Amino acid sequence: MNTTYKNIFEPELLDQIEQIGIVELDKGQIILKENAYIKHVPLVLEGNIKVRKIDESGKEIVLYRIYPGESCILSITYCLNDKNSSAEAITEAKTKLFVVPTPKVKEWMNTYKSWRDFIFNLYHLRLLELLTLLNNVSFLHTDTRLINKLRNLQQLHGSDIPFTHQDLANEIGTAREVISRLLKQFENDGIIKLERGRIKILRPL
Repeated sequence: MNTTYKNIFEPELLDQIEQIGIVELDKGQIILKENAYIKHVPLVLEGNIKVRKIDESGKEIVLYRIYPGESCILSITYCLNDKNSSAEAITEAKTKLFVVPTPKVKEWMNTYKSWRDFIFNLYHLRLLELLTLLNNVSFLHTDTRLINKLRNLQQLHGSDIPFTHQDLANEIGTAREVISRLLKQFENDGIIKLERGRIKILRPL
């Protein structure tokens, strides 16, 4: 049994999860489409999944990411309430996960305390993330939001960040042209160096 969830769920639930089997997905695979009926809920073992909202013009904003030891709280919510999805989920790297059928999601809510605690903790985590996103979009200037995002990405990737201008626009919910203008300004100030599909941090942000 993979140890990712060993300290989260009780042995009886772990046995049931193990029986589901592991699914491996390549980068860029859509595992949840907007307006789709929820048939499964992911439990991530390796890799990560991006949950996003796309408007009619194709503009994207990232709601949150799902990492090992986590699941998709939106999928769980729609599953428990028999509603169609209002967002899309896509793998950002090669990803391994358990794919839990919706009947099991509901059954385990009534059977296992650890499953309920897991879901309530996810609600808390995602609510904080969405409130932070709302605060950033509503109250912070775009240049401040961009600097904050670059700092966060530097913690994850180091000073060589594998993100495009469009990726950053999606992350903070603005137009690519705005991001490109700000990044060029940062480059002129000697803070960063722009390369194709990458951003190198040269000075503390």
